[in-house]
Amino acid sequence: MGSRKVRRHVTKRSLVLLVFIVGLFFEAYMHNFNLVYIALFFLLASAMAAIPLGTLNLGKLEPRWEGCGRLFANEEGSCRVRIDNPSSTPAWGIDLVCGDKSVETPPIPPRDRLEATIPFWAKRRGRTKPGPCRLESLFPLATVRFELPLSDIGEVIVYPAPRGRPLESFLRQITSPYGHDTDFDGLESYTGTENASRIHWPSVARGETMVKAFETERESETLLFDFHTCAAHDEARLSQLTLWVLECERRGVPFAIRMPDRVLQSRKEGIDAILETLALY
Repeated sequence: MGSRKVRRHVTKRSLVLLVFIVGLFFEAYMHNFNLVYIALFFLLASAMAAIPLGTLNLGKLEPRWEGCGRLFANEEGSCRVRIDNPSSTPAWGIDLVCGDKSVETPPIPPRDRLEATIPFWAKRRGRTKPGPCRLESLFPLATVRFELPLSDIGEVIVYPAPRGRPLESFLRQITSPYGHDTDFDGLESYTGTENASRIHWPSVARGETMVKAFETERESETLLFDFHTCAAHDEARLSQLTLWVLECERRGVPFAIRMPDRVLQSRKEGIDAILETLALY
């Protein structure tokens, strides 16, 4: 069944072989050399056998699109393809091709599978479809290129490029993010990221730097980002928010984003759903 899907394309090497065979034919015809006849028939037999061998080598495989990791605009990502070889013979000389990208895979043993990855690059955020993708092989003589298309490729989401000010810069600009003096709840060690207004100056005079902790800080630890104020224009805002979302995920900090039409909450929607919302805005 898989062999019927294989496409065949003649390569430049086949033209070279054809010219060589024609030359041998005239040499044998004019001089009646038996050795030349034997060489001629050997080449013809090899060329004829290459087509079914190459078709069987590639057509027995069962490639399956496994999707991509997180993809960001103007950054190289990767997509995965699973290649199953259910036959009793190995598969040789297989390349995975998607668009203008190509990766060479090792021989696939009989009744085994291979997880292949291929680079992917997108210039713009939003929905896109990789490909067209296919398996290619020049086995056994490189005179014919065999192709097996992948037909189950779905759309992927490309997120905005994470660009802009680091999260530390945002935290330093917050004047009173955690509460008021009436909510004072003790002292904590200074980590270097707290606002200067929270520093407990008497402790500095004693040689140890402490910061004031507030009750509301522990009750409301969610950072709030605002779409309209985080950058100058929409694309810059989306890139800035993407960067902050990834930094909050890395630190394990919950956050919310005030979008023009809704509020996105990391504890409710999840990181991937929020990134998708930014990508499709």
